[in-house]
Amino acid sequence: MTDKKKTDRTSAVDADVIRELADLLGETGLTEIEIERKDLRVRVARAAAGAVANVVPAQAVPQPAAPPPAPTAGDSAQDTALSSHPGTVVSPMVGTAYRAPEPGASPFIEIGSTVTEGQTVMIVEAMKTMNHIPSPRSGKVLQILVEDGQPVEFGEPLVVIE
Repeated sequence: MTDKKKTDRTSAVDADVIRELADLLGETGLTEIEIERKDLRVRVARAAAGAVANVVPAQAVPQPAAPPPAPTAGDSAQDTALSSHPGTVVSPMVGTAYRAPEPGASPFIEIGSTVTEGQTVMIVEAMKTMNHIPSPRSGKVLQILVEDGQPVEFGEPLVVIE
């Protein structure tokens, strides 16, 4: 086989692989994918849809929350008491807690509001995924233990429902 024919066949195979990867990007919503087989390495990337829409005016950029106060001996006792309360809603993951569905919207809950079992009480964002946190029971909101935009740890108490 001549080198020209071998190059043409390799180019056709490479083009097919690129098309398949591009289709996979579209199906999955990914912005980049890379594969490596033997002597072939292919990386396909596309600009994120709405990349221009991600530009936020300077005045709309949220300011970082103040760091939480240093823990004291009383804090650990309070955390233990809260986590044993049957109505405590804890974070199922590490992430950022949000009290409203979007910036500027009304919060899901307020202290004193009544919630039903399964109702969203908060969102925890982890790896750019918004995870709705449901109420484990119906009742009245006694305490909201996190601020909007506050980082939370796995198992950290978020809300107490009576």
